[in-house]
Amino acid sequence: MPVKSVNISGTTPPLVSFIITTYGLSNEIIQECVEHILSLSLNSKEREIILIDNGSGEFPSKKLIDGKEDITYIRKKNLPLSQARNIGMQLATGDYIQFLDGNGYLVSAPYEHCLDIIRFHNPDLVFFQETHNKKPGTSFTLTGPVTGSAYLHDHTLKASAYGYLFRHKILGRLRFSTKILHEDEDFTPQLCLRGERIYYTDANAYFCRQSSDCAVMKNNKRYHLTCLPDIEKVIAHLQDLSDQLPEADRVALQYRVAQLSMDYLYQTIQITRSARHLNNSIEWLRKRGLFPLPDKNNSRKYYLFRKAVNTRIGRKILLLTVPR
Repeated sequence: MPVKSVNISGTTPPLVSFIITTYGLSNEIIQECVEHILSLSLNSKEREIILIDNGSGEFPSKKLIDGKEDITYIRKKNLPLSQARNIGMQLATGDYIQFLDGNGYLVSAPYEHCLDIIRFHNPDLVFFQETHNKKPGTSFTLTGPVTGSAYLHDHTLKASAYGYLFRHKILGRLRFSTKILHEDEDFTPQLCLRGERIYYTDANAYFCRQSSDCAVMKNNKRYHLTCLPDIEKVIAHLQDLSDQLPEADRVALQYRVAQLSMDYLYQTIQITRSARHLNNSIEWLRKRGLFPLPDKNNSRKYYLFRKAVNTRIGRKILLLTVPR
């Protein structure tokens, strides 16, 4: 595992560690991701960039990494995403951590708003929005602080690890599970509950490029069928974990489990279009005491879906009407 080590002078840690994971990407795309970080209002001592490559693409150009003391480069063939992120967290020395996919980048003005939040509001986490628009708006709102349990209870969590900036110290021993594909859904709610000062903004701070590989995967029924057991593992783990938590955290995590249970049934319908598969998924939830879906005050989507899926006639309608 070749490593280009970071040599940061002085004793003050960088403000933000940027952990970039890449897989089969061209130098041009990786360069764009890195250059957007370098263009932010952080000097070389206020940032560190940890670039972790699974070895399936080109070697980064010398121009990208040579002579840059704030960039660490690691290349290891066939490294899963969860392991790559865990390595990045192990190496990170910054006060805050930001994950990125090499196929996307941080949008300057909205992300500067997020940097101002960590500079002036002392947050544990800052949730922001992802966008497919290269020129998002520049008018931002800010809400907070709230506790992690309050945020998890009052919002439909967007679990993508690219959609937030978090204080390094709240991690403790928490790491991404290396045994599932939906590692963000397992990691993010646990991280959220560790936060005492959560802020959230409508700033579209992360640009997510839609690649042709993603489009192919989106239409791959076999791939999605293999994901359903992983969703079951996440639901089961979070449900078991909730039983060990204090009351406020327990209620908040159960709220999240209810959301994931709805998503699990929705995806079962969307992928299989099969009453048999849907009934099997319902029976799995029922055995864990998660069906019928609980009467939680979630989103309107949850309310309507719950009303339908909890009845036989409603399930028939859902099988016919849920978009593919």
